[in-house]
Amino acid sequence: MKKILIIEDDQSIANLQKDYLELSGYSVKTVNSGLAGLKALKDEDFELIILDIMLPDIDGFEVLKRVREHDDIPVLLVSARAEEIYKINGLGLGADDYITKPFSSGELVARVGAHLKKFQRMKERFGKGNEGSTIQVRGLEIQKEARRVFVNGNEVVMAQKEFDLLLFLLQNANRVFGKEELFERIWGLDAMSDASTVTVHIARIREKIEETPSKPQYIGTVWGSGYRFIV
Repeated sequence: MKKILIIEDDQSIANLQKDYLELSGYSVKTVNSGLAGLKALKDEDFELIILDIMLPDIDGFEVLKRVREHDDIPVLLVSARAEEIYKINGLGLGADDYITKPFSSGELVARVGAHLKKFQRMKERFGKGNEGSTIQVRGLEIQKEARRVFVNGNEVVMAQKEFDLLLFLLQNANRVFGKEELFERIWGLDAMSDASTVTVHIARIREKIEETPSKPQYIGTVWGSGYRFIV
């Protein structure tokens, strides 16, 4: 039974979500603050988090940042705030979805199921048991140990940082990363360059792996947030 954590300060909403999810076969725990949610995550294992943004202590964005420091389970942000900037911030911090209140319980259950299935597919394809294997997504094939890349069976030559950046995005598929974070992860804080080099490398990678670089099917741009590998 999949275990879900709901972090929601409105107890009536939390109870309604809990009831529908339990009727759909999930095990559900509810907490009413961000700090309580972080403690629950430390004490127990969950497969998905439903996270309200407006919380009484630390807000949902801060909870999400702390979760993403050590865990990549699906996180669904929920909020009454429909402004685009909230959605951009949430997705940019690593949320898998953003649902605007009010929403139907049926929609919530459907989204939860879809994200759990997607996460399971990603674990099976890119999980820890596959470190030495070849990774293949549609027409793109990456041989990790040999550091070779093939597109539709044809090898393309990648510079070291191009390969590192492509592999990192692929291993964190569907998660959005800002330029600054990608720069820190791939080049390091002490690199003699700046985050603008990420844009250049993304453009070079697209030229090599995308059939139409202006309409990428692998590395997508999330405007205002960064880049993600599309699965």
